[in-house]
Amino acid sequence: MPRIASLLTGLAALLTGACQPPHQAHEEAPVFAVTTPLRKDVELTREYVAQVHASQHIEVRAQEHGYLTEIFVDEGQQIEEGTKMFQIMPLLYKADLHRAQAEADMASIEYKNTKLLADKDIVSPAELALGAAKVKRAKAELSLAQTHMRLTEIRAPFTGLMDRFEVRLGSLVEEGELLTTLSDNRTLWIYFNVPEAEYLDYMTNPEHDSAVTFRMANDKIFDQEGKVETIEADFDSTTGTIAFRATFDNPTGILRHGETGNILVKAKHPNAQVIPQKATFEILDRRYVFVIDDEGIVKTRQISIADEVPHAFIVQDGLQDSDRILLEGLRKVHEGEHVEVTFEDPAEVFSKLNYHAE
Repeated sequence: MPRIASLLTGLAALLTGACQPPHQAHEEAPVFAVTTPLRKDVELTREYVAQVHASQHIEVRAQEHGYLTEIFVDEGQQIEEGTKMFQIMPLLYKADLHRAQAEADMASIEYKNTKLLADKDIVSPAELALGAAKVKRAKAELSLAQTHMRLTEIRAPFTGLMDRFEVRLGSLVEEGELLTTLSDNRTLWIYFNVPEAEYLDYMTNPEHDSAVTFRMANDKIFDQEGKVETIEADFDSTTGTIAFRATFDNPTGILRHGETGNILVKAKHPNAQVIPQKATFEILDRRYVFVIDDEGIVKTRQISIADEVPHAFIVQDGLQDSDRILLEGLRKVHEGEHVEVTFEDPAEVFSKLNYHAE
C-alpha cells in the first residue's frame, strides 16, 4: 500500500506540471530607424523625345511646263547656292525670247525714226509719244520672255543637301510638280515637347539653363551643345504639351533632316531638401511621411514633391529640416502610436541609396 500511494503521488505531480502554462519569452519593442531631410545642390537631367529639322528644308518644284531635259546634280549631293540643278525643255521659250527681242529692236528703230521726223516738225508730238509707248511695251514683252526662259533653269536657292529625285530625265513635268527637296543642315532645329508642369518649372526657375544636349539614335551624345531659343505660343490641348526648339550647329553634317533622338535638359535645384523615396507613402495621389516627434509619437505629414531623382524626392514643402522621418517599417506603425527610434545620419542614409547629388 505505501508503494501504491507513492506512485499516485508521483503521477499527480506529473499531471500538475503538465497543466502549468509554458514560460513566455519577453518580447522587446521594435526600434525603428529615423533620419532628417538632407540639404544639397541637386542637378538632374530630364529627357524628351525629339525630332531633327534642317534650319532650311524646301521642296524644289518645276516652275514651267515641259520635258525635263537635263539633271546636273545627284541625290545626296552637297551643292552650293546658285548651282544649276534641272533644265526643262527651253525651245519654246527660246523662240519667244527671240521674237520679243526682235520686236523690241524694231520698236526702238521706229521710235528713233519718228523722233527725227518730230524734230523737223514732220510728225506730231502725239505720234512720237505713241512710238515711245511701243518701245516700252516691247521691252516689257522682252522682260517677260527672259523671265520664262530663266524659269526653265532651276538653281539652288541656298547651299544644301539634295534629296531623292521625284522625277527622271525625260519626264514631262507640270508647272508646280515636285522635283526633289533641298536641306541646309549646317544649322539644325531640334523640336521636343514639354509637359505643362515641367514648362512652368522651367520658366519660373531663375536657375534654368537654356543649354541642352542631344542623344542620337545610337545612344551616343552629339558632340555639339544646343541652346533653347524658341518656345511655341500654344499648348497642344490633346497632349498637354508645348513645343520647344533648340538650335544646334552641325559642322560635320552627321545629323540630317528627319532624324530622331532625345533632348537632355538639365534642371538645377540649389540647396534642395531631399528625402529617400522609401520614407514616403501615397494615398489618393497624395504623398505622406511619418514624422516622429520628441516624445516618440508617430504623426502623419502630407508633403508636396518638387521633383524626383533616383531613390529620392525633392520636397517642395511640408517638412522642416529638423523633422525626424521614419525610414523603415511604415506598415508597422500607426498615427498616434509611441515607438522607439534610432537616428541615422541623412548623409549616411543617402550613401547607402547610391544617390549622388552635386
